[in-house]
Amino acid sequence: MLAVARYALDEMGVNPLAELSVLLVDIEYMTELNHRWMGGDGPTDVLAFPMEESSVDHGPGESTGGEPALLGDIVLCPEVAATQATTAGHGADDELHLLTVHGVLHILGYDHAEPDEEREMFTLQARLLGGWQRSVGRPVVGAPAIPGAAPSAANGGPGSRPA
Repeated sequence: MLAVARYALDEMGVNPLAELSVLLVDIEYMTELNHRWMGGDGPTDVLAFPMEESSVDHGPGESTGGEPALLGDIVLCPEVAATQATTAGHGADDELHLLTVHGVLHILGYDHAEPDEEREMFTLQARLLGGWQRSVGRPVVGAPAIPGAAPSAANGGPGSRPA
């Protein structure tokens, strides 16, 4: 998960010294976080708690000269991810990699509340996840369907679902 997060941050031009926390929690704690911060019922797969978006340091070319940014926290629930992976027909590790990339994009200010935002975020998510999987010699699996795109192996195909 740390390797895929680092890959996504590098691809997005974030300073390599920027700090990102990735936390793994159980269902009970994720349920509490989801209720407290999102008003949701039950556990969710991933939550992202970004620091101020304006603090993201996009590397030496854009650095303002201060310390590298504190990006925020990504909270993952492996138990929820394992259930989703079974439903999607791939491994829990693939689901956690997908959720990590999804969380990184939220940390960097991407969202999927509106159709255009969703299309942009999920296209980028599929590109980042697939690029990382190819870079480490893993089969390219687990990318959700890109909204508005025809299903294909590159964007999740049949049975894929948004994260």
